[in-house]
Amino acid sequence: LAVAPRLGGARPGAFAPAGLQLSRRFSAASKAVKVLASEIKHEEEQYEQAKEIKNFLKNSPFKLVETPGDVNMKLERELGEQTVCIEWQLTNPFDPEGDAEGGEEMSKEATELTVTVENKKGSGMIFYCSTQTGEDHRFVIGSVRTYATAEEKDRSSSYHGPEFEDLDDKLQEALDEYLAELGMCTEICDFVDAMAIDKEQREYVQWLKSAKSVLEE
Repeated sequence: LAVAPRLGGARPGAFAPAGLQLSRRFSAASKAVKVLASEIKHEEEQYEQAKEIKNFLKNSPFKLVETPGDVNMKLERELGEQTVCIEWQLTNPFDPEGDAEGGEEMSKEATELTVTVENKKGSGMIFYCSTQTGEDHRFVIGSVRTYATAEEKDRSSSYHGPEFEDLDDKLQEALDEYLAELGMCTEICDFVDAMAIDKEQREYVQWLKSAKSVLEE
């Protein structure tokens, strides 16, 4: 008797009708849309902008520059013949390790930032800093880079200067005071930390809405 050939390795449902496969795909998309809608509702109900952000923007001489969908932010101001620009990025407010241990929102982490002071001729200095916890001195300087032209400023291979802590103590103190004169203070550090988390939250909600919109099309 002739024996029908076996379809070796065939998986159950591997040859499901095209219509059934399409139905399953749309069913999964519909499920994801419902979950996304629920998450959006939850995040929007829980969101409240930190008071540090509102108070700072109301009273500061700095102007905030940010673009929806862009992780970068900056504060700008004119100070005599100089332009001062403070730049940083959004940051994740949650600690995966803390979440795994049942922890809640993590304690404040350092936010990396740069402070650029530039004169009308296009030369200037870039201070590579980060915020730190505490009340007296909320930022630390890692290094200081100088540049004479816009081309030199944008060159990624430019020398970033020595480690700040390796400089003479008096020079460290003088440069630290110079940053303070440019406007670096506790209020700015509080704003930078708060805005880094606030921006991430707003971008996350926008991502949820974008994903929901794509799946609904």
